[in-house]
Parts: sequence; C-alpha cells; structure tokens
Amino acid sequence: MGENLQDHLEFYFQFRCKQPISLNGQLGPWSKFKIGTRWLLKKDGLGATNHFESCGFIRSKAGVEWPDLQYHFLPGAMRYDGKEAFAGHGFQVHIGHNKPKSRGTVKVVSADPKGAPKIRFNYLEHEDDREGFRACVRLTREIINQPAMDPYRAEEIQPGEQINTDEEIDAFVRQTVESAYHPSCTCPMGTDQWAVVDPNTRVHGIQGLRVVDSSIFPTIPNGNLNSPTIMVAERAADLIRGKTPLAPSVATVGMDEQWQQRQRAASPLRHLS
Repeated sequence: MGENLQDHLEFYFQFRCKQPISLNGQLGPWSKFKIGTRWLLKKDGLGATNHFESCGFIRSKAGVEWPDLQYHFLPGAMRYDGKEAFAGHGFQVHIGHNKPKSRGTVKVVSADPKGAPKIRFNYLEHEDDREGFRACVRLTREIINQPAMDPYRAEEIQPGEQINTDEEIDAFVRQTVESAYHPSCTCPMGTDQWAVVDPNTRVHGIQGLRVVDSSIFPTIPNGNLNSPTIMVAERAADLIRGKTPLAPSVATVGMDEQWQQRQRAASPLRHLS
C-alpha cells in the first residue's frame, strides 16, 4: 500500500490572438461585475461555464493503442486562477501525456493519524513520459499552425518558438508542468503480490475492510478521473450489497485499424487519432 502512485500532468500552450475575441478582454472589474450580475439574474452568459468546452485526444505516436494525449481548449491565455494574463488577447490549450510510466509513493512517517504522509510523485522519471511531452509540444504546434487557425493565431507565448530541441523541451516541461489533480493507483486492485484489494474491493489480509476510490485503479485512466471513480463506486456498491451486476456492455468501440503503423488515421490532420 502506498506504492504505484500515478498522476496526470499538463502545461499551458499559449498563443496571442489576432482578433479581440478572447476572455483576456473580460478580466476588468466592470466586465467581471456584468458577468457576475448576469449569472445571478439569468444563470447564463460567461459566468455559467468553466470555458473548457472543447476537448480532444490524439495518439503521441504510432503503436499507441489508445490516444494518450489530452487537450482542453481555453479561449483565453491565463492561469486557472485568472492571474498572469498578459495585455492583449490570446488563447491556449492545456495538453498532457495521459499514460505515465513513472511511479511514485505515499509513505506513513508517523504513528500520529494527524501527521502528514510523505508523498513523492516521481514525475517524469521514465523516459517514455519525457518523450510523450515532447510529442505534446511538436504535435500541438502542428495542429495550431493549420490554415484554419490563420485568422486567429499570432505568435507563440509559451513554450516560445525558440524551444525546439529535446533538451529545450524537457527543460521547459520540468519548469512549467502542473498536476491535473488526478493522483491515484496507490491501492491497486488485483491478485498479484503488489495488489492491495481483491476484485471485490476487499483489502487483502484484513477482514471487513474495503477501499472504494480512485486509489484502486492498477493504472491511471486515460482521461479525467471523475467518471471512472463514479463507476467504481457504483460497481462497489452493488458488490457490497450483493446485487447482481449489470450485463457487460456490447457497445462498439471505434479503432483505427492501422494504429500500430501510424500516428494518425488520415492525412493531412483531419483525424489526429
């Protein structure tokens, strides 16, 4: 227990925008007052969304079975808390490598139940994770530099066009990457020597104790943890209550038939999967 810690990382890939249409123009006190008032009175407008309304997944390279890079698009260039927005208009994508191979730990350091544990994420320790973030930089540039973005895309704010080599990209990622707040996998389900819980969520070797949260994933899911964690909880609730589980889903899952040979399904860039 406490081994196998995994998390998703991401960074902000920012560009200036040629047109005055981004959220950067809505950060003044009067704009914020109008946005807040409209939401309070009508529950709509810019205050009724978190603005991350566009999301997508692509493969980092050929031979990756499931798309492992995740994008969120924001019509503004700023941090989550709205700080460090620059003068002028911009936009950004939040991009990260979703299947890390680096593993961290959570260790108890005191018998005091109120004592904080020692947490070591060990981010980017594995070379494949660093390679994945290099793909984040290069593929994002390829996408944003498509002709469809010409009316909007101006110069690159960060990483910056001067960041090109593997070494430069690695240094940028180490400096700017942030947690996507998806720590998980420290009590993995299974029957091997590293497993903490069995397939019924019961802790091995301890009678009457179960774990039902995102820590029981053996490997981190390929996207946000909210829905998978709800699914685990629903399933565990049925197991605990002794209810007959639902029949397995027979939904068809789309897959590029040549995923082992190519990074994308078609060219040019119409299907970056």
